[in-house]
Amino acid sequence: MANLRVVLVEPQEAGNVGAVARVMKNFGFSELVIAGKHPQLLPVAGWWASGSDDILESARKAPTLSAALAGAHLTVSTTSARGRTSPADLRPDAVRERFDELGADDTMALVFGREDSGLTRREAMLCQQTAVIPTAPGFPTMNLAQAAGVFCYQLSQAAGPLRPPRQRADSAILERLHERLQSLLLQIGYLHQNNPDRIYDDIRTIAGRADLDHREVTILLGIVRQLEWRLRQ
Repeated sequence: MANLRVVLVEPQEAGNVGAVARVMKNFGFSELVIAGKHPQLLPVAGWWASGSDDILESARKAPTLSAALAGAHLTVSTTSARGRTSPADLRPDAVRERFDELGADDTMALVFGREDSGLTRREAMLCQQTAVIPTAPGFPTMNLAQAAGVFCYQLSQAAGPLRPPRQRADSAILERLHERLQSLLLQIGYLHQNNPDRIYDDIRTIAGRADLDHREVTILLGIVRQLEWRLRQ
């Protein structure tokens, strides 16, 4: 089975962090990362962790979401169904299928946002794909630890790759591709200087849906480099 990294972005309740640690251990996962500011965790998080103190104690702190995603090969942001005007890419069972496709040395980062406001658009765009738990329209939002439990259960059922694993592209090389491509599109006037993200966010979405592997990203970087060279001539 591949590795799962649960990332909590600026959690506001220490109890929720402890409850997430507990549900991770219930389903056999152990890598927890807290990105950005967070409350004093102990002693409240320890009470809620209840037997999963080891996961809480080994939880890594990252200054930003980008830092928390470093080294991950597939990054998935989670969102509530509340107020969405466009469908999310994946449901929990489809996230499990993607997890199944990863090699044993690959890591999926599953990102959860703040309890009251979730992830910002920019934070969501740092991830390759978006997942949502289908809930009743009249009451769509879930508690942070409950949502983590739904995904952890699904991923614990993964059977492992059924075919030779692809060499996944990690977040660093993907961001390098996006930086170079956005710069190129600005240079040729495809993007507007005053608000390049308006269109480029859609390009990020397309790339995330394509689920690019390392070789594919390397090819695209080569194309960008060749175009840059031609433009300089």
